[in-house]
Formats: sequence, C-alpha cells, structure tokens
Amino acid sequence: MYVCICNAVTESQIHALVDNGVNTLEAVQQITGCSGTCGNCTDLAEQTIRKARRRKVLQFSIPVLDMHTNQSAASFDSLT
Repeated sequence: MYVCICNAVTESQIHALVDNGVNTLEAVQQITGCSGTCGNCTDLAEQTIRKARRRKVLQFSIPVLDMHTNQSAASFDSLT
C-alpha cells in the first residue's frame, strides 16, 4: 500500500527502512521524501513507522518454546 503518493513510498519500504535502523519520520523523509511534498501522508507515515517498530521489537523479544525440543528459542524466526 502506498503511504506517500507524491513520492511513491510504500508501507513495505518503510518497514524495510525500520528493519535497517531508520526509526524516525525525519530519517524516512530524508531517504524517501515521504511527507516532504504536500504533507498529507505525515500521520500515516508516523503510524507505519510505529507499527514497524512494534513488529521489529516483537519479532526479536518474545521467547518461544520449541515444542519439538522443549527448549526456549530466541524468537519464532529461529524456529523456521
């Protein structure tokens, strides 16, 4: 889904940036131009960044029990 139509910035692009350590609207704007043209997407861009940060934190911080070995795994991703 497009977050910023003026600069053709998608939700997945913002998620990828957050995954690589870009955590603020200002940084996303510098890299992509998102919210820098008309500004109508600012709220959606901020919401998308927050969502991506939460997803990143949850992905790496929830302990998961591996049902096959009964041992705690670092995250769900380590089981796949």
